[in-house]
Amino acid sequence: MPQIIYPLFPDDATPINEVLSFTKRDGQVYYFQGCLPVFSHAEDDLRSFRMFTSQLVVNGNCKQVEIVKAFGISVISAKRHVKKYRSRGPAAFYERPKQRKPRVLTPDVIIQAQGLLNEGSSTSETAKRMGIKPDTLLKAIQSGRLIETKKKLKKAAQKVTAA
Repeated sequence: MPQIIYPLFPDDATPINEVLSFTKRDGQVYYFQGCLPVFSHAEDDLRSFRMFTSQLVVNGNCKQVEIVKAFGISVISAKRHVKKYRSRGPAAFYERPKQRKPRVLTPDVIIQAQGLLNEGSSTSETAKRMGIKPDTLLKAIQSGRLIETKKKLKKAAQKVTAA
């Protein structure tokens, strides 16, 4: 004969399903199975929230739709977090984000690129000579870190001096 857990929740608890509930007190979120506390975390600790709610779904304690309704999160977020839990486990929620790659346009590279642009090289030629992507160079020009000289102006100036 299976045991039954009576749905006795604390007075201020919000039900997730028939046996699970949660409550917020003093900046902490407490989860209950029946009247027994099973987990807690700080209100602003999203990593622990995502990990524990995913764990509840993976272990079969509740359904994704119950988490979505109880906490007001999007369905796709719940699915994404459950998928992360299934593929990499609880530690995946606490991993540090990957570091960005170092800057390509260091101050020295900007000075060299500006010199090539001043000599009349095109942006694509300058990018090839510097070993950087043309898009990176164009972004620097658009943001004002580099100034592109106009070839037409240089040609006109050469014609005037030649005449």
